[in-house]
Parts: sequence; structure tokens; C-alpha cells
Amino acid sequence: MQSKSFSLKLNYKIKPFNKSIKVDSDKSLSIRSFLIGSISQDISIANNILESEDVFSAIRVLKQLGVQIKKHKAKSYMIYGKGLGSLFVKKNTTLDCGNSGTLSRLIISILSTTPDIEAKIQGDKSLNKRSMKKLIELMSEFGAEFLPKNKFNFPLKIISTEMPVGINYKAGVSAQLKSAVMLAGLNSFGTTEIIEEEKSRDHTENMLSRNSQTIKIKKGAKKVIKIFGKKYLNPLNINIPGDPSSAAFFTALTLLNKKSSLRIKKVGLNPTRIGFYELLKKSGAKIKFKNIKKNNNEIYGDILIASSKIKPIKASRKYYVKATDEYPILFVIAALTPGVHVFKGISQLSNKESSRAHEIKKILNQIGIKCKLTRDEMKIFGKGKINANRKKIIVPNLGDHRIAMSTFVLAILTGAKTKIKNFETVFTSSPSFLKIIKSLGAKFENSK
Repeated sequence: MQSKSFSLKLNYKIKPFNKSIKVDSDKSLSIRSFLIGSISQDISIANNILESEDVFSAIRVLKQLGVQIKKHKAKSYMIYGKGLGSLFVKKNTTLDCGNSGTLSRLIISILSTTPDIEAKIQGDKSLNKRSMKKLIELMSEFGAEFLPKNKFNFPLKIISTEMPVGINYKAGVSAQLKSAVMLAGLNSFGTTEIIEEEKSRDHTENMLSRNSQTIKIKKGAKKVIKIFGKKYLNPLNINIPGDPSSAAFFTALTLLNKKSSLRIKKVGLNPTRIGFYELLKKSGAKIKFKNIKKNNNEIYGDILIASSKIKPIKASRKYYVKATDEYPILFVIAALTPGVHVFKGISQLSNKESSRAHEIKKILNQIGIKCKLTRDEMKIFGKGKINANRKKIIVPNLGDHRIAMSTFVLAILTGAKTKIKNFETVFTSSPSFLKIIKSLGAKFENSK
């Protein structure tokens, strides 16, 4: 069920803190565990699942497709796999993906090569605006059809192919498109080959890697992934770590709040997801990874953070893939740190839940921070201190959880009088955000 709409008012600066916390579980892994578990053999077990709106959307969609999913203890679910090519839905049923770009892209890829699928795919107001052109073009190569023709945003009708054949794909920076090709290839005839020319998130191949009959990965100057179609997938038994993207907001708050320190326990530290932390450490941030372990090919550990003096951030294009979701909060850190900060290679931020660089620029302008934005670069002229007594920040209903959380952090660090509309959107990815940040000393009021 969709969360009831509410807004937040903030007008208080946070005080120093020294705490230890756990953040919400990783959303990317939670959604993938349900999707892959559903097309695997037998019963998969997924532990420490993120119980957020996006993940509940995945569960609802899969149940519509005939998958039995049972919760058997706190944050732990049993997924009764139907095997490859066995999902089914009555013709012209509507599958609602809510706010989740991950769910929509990956379920379309699975359905594209599943026989006898004719269904309508849609999302919420925000998701329906996002372009699916590249995904549609790729799934069309497998033989799937999308209606209306030449329409690239939801709602759309998908008609699966009866004779899917594997394709060759040169992957770019999008992990979701790479994952989509892998998942579509699982139920296709022949071999699907993906050549990864630019390194991107690897959660999907990690989750599939124990299926030697189905996937082969060759690492080198270019990573080559081969999917051998029409085989089978072994059931999953997976423990989901904390989400490094959710941890980023509390990391930023600690770094910029004087005399503060924080330990964030059991966070996913996949090398393709820690660009935010690497970039900040390079800029002088006091960040350490401790108690590092590995489970199901995913690295996790504790993150230790202490208040720091940050040097101007220079983010080259290579950081975008490893810090995609963290750019809004990186922009906030830049705004509150003296110097000129440069972020390159950010053009894809325009196709997120909102046009993120553009929206953050408008928010920072409200408190007197100068920004220069072009299609592929953002320059932020940061200030060390902001006299926010007479400053106001208003964030409209953008349907973007990361903009909402980033603005919250900005508000409690500056004391600017702030109103963030439709804050319930945060529950799509981080239902515990308000509870955790309140435990650190943040004050806020709910409003209509």
C-alpha cells in the first residue's frame, strides 16, 4: 500500500553526536533476490530484505505473475521458484512498478523472453516520465514487441517473443541495462554475450555466479559475460547487507557536523558501489572500512566516519558509475565546503526520479550557493559557513527520495527554514531514515 502523503518542516541545526547505527538493507540486492529467486528452481531464501515501497512493488508484481512468496520470519522471505520461462499472467493485466526503475527494467527483461506474455507495464507519476528507450531497443533485439510503437515511457504494453535468440551486447555505464540483457538471455536460445567496456555494478552477475551451467565470466581488460540460455538456476540463499547509498546521507551528516563520529554496521562495500566513499577519502574525509567480510560474492563491513575538513571535490567521469545514486548528497557536501567543486560525466542524472542536478541546483540557489550546470558537468562554488537565519528552502513534490533526503541533511546542517513536500517518497528506499536521523539528534515536524 502506498504511504500516506506528508511533508516535513525543519528549522533546527543538529548538535554533535557520537553514535553507532544500522541502515536499511540494500534495495538493489533485495529486488534482485526476489526476481532471480522467482525464476530459479525450488525454494530460495532471502534474509534481511529491505521492506520498502519499491521492494513491496516487486513482491506484488511477482505474485501477479504466479509466484508464491512467504514471509517466514522478520525480514526473511521464502520464494517458491517457478523456473525459467514459467511466469504467467492473464492478457492485458496491468503490472504496476510504483517508483522503482530497477523493478520495471528487470521485470521487462525477464518477461520479454517468457512465452505468452501480454501485459501493461506502468509506474507512478515519476517513473512514468522516465525514458525506457534503450531498454526497449535491447529487448526488441531479443524479439519482444512494445506498444504503442515509438513510445518510450510508461504505460506500455509488452508482448513477449515465442522464439527468443541470444544477442551480443557492448555494455556501457548502465548496470540495469547490462542486467536486463543477462536476465533476458537466461531464457533465450543460444548464447548471449556481454562485453563490458566500462565497469558497472555487478550485483546481478554476483547473484548468478554459482550457476556455472548458465553463466561464465571472463575478467581482463574487458569483462566478458556469457549467458547460456535455456538451462536452469539453482535456488538462492542470500543475506542482504546494509545499503551503501542509504549510509551515504549519514556519512555526509557526520563529516560536516563538528565534533561528531559514527559507526555504520554491516554495510555493503561492493567495489562498484563505493565511489562516494573513495571520492571523499581522496578529498580528505576521515572514513575507514572495518570488519570486512564476504557473503554470496558481496563484500560488506562497518564504516567509521569522523568530522572532517574536506578539500574541493574533483569528480572525474569515472566516478559516476560507482557513485550514481550519491550525487545529490555529494552536491550538498560541496555546497557546504569551501572551494570550487567539479562533477563531470553527469548527463544521465537527468533520467532519474527527477532531473537531479537541475533540482539540486535550484535548492542550493535558495540558500545562496552558486552553481554552474551544463548537460554533462556541475560546478559548485562551496561555502564553509552559511548564515541561514533568513534563508528558506522549499522542495516541491519531485517524487525523488534522494533529493528529499539530501535536502533534509542540508537543512539540519545549516538551520535553514525548510519545507520538503511529499517526504513519504523516502519510504521507497529508506523506511528507517527518519527514525535513524532522529536518534542522531535531528528535529523535524510533520506538516500537510
